[in-house]
Amino acid sequence: MFEFFRTFDPLAQALLAGVCTWLLTAAGASAILFVNAMNRRVMDGMLGFAGGVMIAASFSAMLVPAVRMSGGRGLPGWFAPAVGFVAGGIFLRLVDRLLPHLHDGVIYREGIQTSWRRATLFLMAMTLHNIPEGLAIGVAFGAAAQTGVIAGAIALAVGIGIQDMPEGLAAAMPLRREGMSRRRSFFFGQLSGIVEPFFAVLGAAAVFYSTALLPYALGFAGGAMIFVVVEQVVPESQRGGHSDIATMGTMAGVVLTVILESIFS
Repeated sequence: MFEFFRTFDPLAQALLAGVCTWLLTAAGASAILFVNAMNRRVMDGMLGFAGGVMIAASFSAMLVPAVRMSGGRGLPGWFAPAVGFVAGGIFLRLVDRLLPHLHDGVIYREGIQTSWRRATLFLMAMTLHNIPEGLAIGVAFGAAAQTGVIAGAIALAVGIGIQDMPEGLAAAMPLRREGMSRRRSFFFGQLSGIVEPFFAVLGAAAVFYSTALLPYALGFAGGAMIFVVVEQVVPESQRGGHSDIATMGTMAGVVLTVILESIFS
C-alpha cells in the first residue's frame, strides 16, 4: 500500500484518499436501500465510535506531530499547534453559525435563516461534519511529503474511512424519515461526503507549498475535528438514551485508531 501511494504526488495522494473515504460514506449510505431505520442503540454506538476515531486522530496524527515539527523555529514548541488548534475551532464555529443546518433529533435550526427543507438542513449538518475530516487527510499527506513518512497519513485515512460508513447511514436515515425515497435518500446521504476529496486537496496544497504552515495546519485540522466531535458527534450519540453504549463506542474508536497507527507505523 505504501509503495502504491508513493507513486503519486501529495495532492494526488490526498485526492485518492479523500475519494476513498467518500466512497465509504456512500457504502454506509447504501444501507438505506435495504432498511427503513436502524436500531437507535446501534446508531448511538456507531456515532460514539466515529467520535472516538476523530478524537484519537486529532491528537496522534495532528497535534503530536505538530509539536514535534515546531522545534527550532524561534518560538515555543506548543505555539504553532496551539494557534492552529484555536483557529480550527474558530473556523468551524463561524461555519456552524453561518451554514444553515439541523441536527437529527433537534428541533431548532442553526445558521442563518433560510427556507430550506428539513431534509436539506439534515444533509448540511453531516456535510459540516465531513469538512474537517477532509482537511485532516490532506494535511496529513502534505506533511508526509515533508517528512517522508506516509504511514501515519494512511492510518488516518483508513480510520476516517471506517468511521465514515456509519456516518453515511446517519446522513441518509433522517432523509428517509422525512419522506424521501430510498434512492434519493442514498444519493443525498452519500453526497454529504463529497466535500472530503475537495478539502483533502486543499489541505495538502496548503502545507505542501509552505513548509512553515505545516504545524499550524496540523493544529488547525485537529481543532476543527475536536470542535465537530464535541459540538455534534458526542451530543448526538448521547441523545438517544444509550449513553453507556455510545461511550463504549467512543472508546472502541480510540483503540482502533491506536491499533492502526501501530500497524502502519
